[in-house]
Amino acid sequence: MDFNELLKIVGNDPFFETGLLLAGQVDPADVQRQLSRWTKAGRIYQLRRGLYTLAPPYQKIKPHPFLLANQMVSGSYVSLQSVLSYHGVIPDVVAITTSVTTGRPGRRQTLLGAFDFRHVKHELFWGYRVLKLGGDQQAFVASVEKALLDLLYLQPNSDDPGYLQGLRLQNLERLDNALLTQMAQRTGSAKLQKAVRVVTKLAQNEAEEYELL
Repeated sequence: MDFNELLKIVGNDPFFETGLLLAGQVDPADVQRQLSRWTKAGRIYQLRRGLYTLAPPYQKIKPHPFLLANQMVSGSYVSLQSVLSYHGVIPDVVAITTSVTTGRPGRRQTLLGAFDFRHVKHELFWGYRVLKLGGDQQAFVASVEKALLDLLYLQPNSDDPGYLQGLRLQNLERLDNALLTQMAQRTGSAKLQKAVRVVTKLAQNEAEEYELL
């Protein structure tokens, strides 16, 4: 296989896996050698073992970080600050895409960015959905309420009003307070329920200030 053949096969895909290239009468060792050469030449980027994307200028479709995060670790969904920033609930621009998983935590550094994976127990692995990202790309992403709850769960002392004030939460009308309260109760965590009460109060204050304008 030469590089032009590769472009014909995967040129319209945001990423590709080695297995896609092994169909038919091909030598797996030869495919692996070619992938290694193209990676060293900067024509393709290796994202993890067996997962690649075309490098510019060959890349027609830039893979969305949320989609890549799902592909980096199967059985994960994007959450925490990444989702809160995406929905404008925190003002910060988040450089690292953060997900949760029931597997091992860790960080993956790639040429397309950094990806953090935080561990949660199986009982908390819910509250996500398929989010359309445009360009036929979609990923498993937490709802904005669950993203906030995941952050509060993983952050020590997150029920401290000072910590919650420091998050500089905004656009809180985008939160479903009733759903957020229900989710916190579902966890059975007193810390999360206390933190959510503070967030709900902040949302009420924000709404009252908006009405006064």
